[in-house]
Amino acid sequence: MSQHNAETIVGGVVLVAAVGFIAYASQFAGLSMSDGGYDLNASFRSVEGVSVGTDVRMVGVKIGSVSDLALDTELFRAQAVLSIEDGIGVPNDSTAIISSEGLLGGNFVEILPGASMDNFQPGEEIIDTQGAVSLMSLLLKFVSGGSGGTE
Repeated sequence: MSQHNAETIVGGVVLVAAVGFIAYASQFAGLSMSDGGYDLNASFRSVEGVSVGTDVRMVGVKIGSVSDLALDTELFRAQAVLSIEDGIGVPNDSTAIISSEGLLGGNFVEILPGASMDNFQPGEEIIDTQGAVSLMSLLLKFVSGGSGGTE
């Protein structure tokens, strides 16, 4: 009986550790059980390096994440849904840009706040956007001498 109790206790400890690990991992990954926040829409020429779950940042601080990406088959643009945390207002003249963390870093959506006193309402679209810049195309332009040289 003593060995059976010890196995039960060890099993319980392993189960508690697994639940704690799952809770920590979901918090670290930015997943949340709550549905707090609101959505903003944005249309980009290119969302290269961005996927569902990618950070949305304002002045370097994470304020949300990308919750959906889809292709607009009429305009051939990427439609992104940005989930913004409750309590964070985004001025309605802000710009959404696909930015890079560096040469080897990933991409994220950066919101450059405007000067308007009015904020976007849930479900509105950020009109002023800039898509991702392909590092390969920049390198090719550099190697080939640019696009506007004299010959």
